[in-house]
Amino acid sequence: HLFAAIKNSLERLQLDYVDLFQCHRFDYNTPIEETMHALHDIVKAGYARYIGMSSCYAWQFQKMQNYARQHGLTEFISMQNLYNPIYREEEREMIPLLQDLGVGMMNWSPNAGGALARPLSAQTERSETDIMAKVGPVIPFLPAINNKVEEIAKARGISMAQVVLAWSLSKNFVTAPIVGTTSLDKLRDSVGAVHVKLTEEEVKSIDELYQPRAVFGFA
Repeated sequence: HLFAAIKNSLERLQLDYVDLFQCHRFDYNTPIEETMHALHDIVKAGYARYIGMSSCYAWQFQKMQNYARQHGLTEFISMQNLYNPIYREEEREMIPLLQDLGVGMMNWSPNAGGALARPLSAQTERSETDIMAKVGPVIPFLPAINNKVEEIAKARGISMAQVVLAWSLSKNFVTAPIVGTTSLDKLRDSVGAVHVKLTEEEVKSIDELYQPRAVFGFA
């Protein structure tokens, strides 16, 4: 399946290889040994230069990486996991593990599916249809963090999206946030976040509003 997936992707993209081949979820139906050997073969075949993993438990990632290391196979260089101001449970186990292994982190949904990219009162098509619009009300501290992000954005004269992305970039364990957009203007705005450096006080003012919550994002 992995070989078919990478070959089909290369054909659609009209490329000879990709720089990074990222597994999207942990496969409970396939032995770790089989997965790691297949990924190693993909790299050796020249279809990908590096491999990465996405949303899984720290113990699962440790087992996969350890198997590759013990058997001289290609190791993961990146982890793609859910991380933003309203979901920081990865700080408990996964992030310390990544730092110990020297693996880069690319956080998905850095603006919480748009919930932190606009005031909660703003009505947009996405706010009406996005999953975060449905789970948001059950996160009691979401309004407080949303208001704080808006406050910082107004004080700096920048967008809320830039504040949230700058927050991600302020974390030394984040290699790069994964940004999705539906318009060129929003893409330009997001890229502008690389020029925004939040103060320690601003980062702390967002962080201190967080409350521990149930693990989410692996399904």
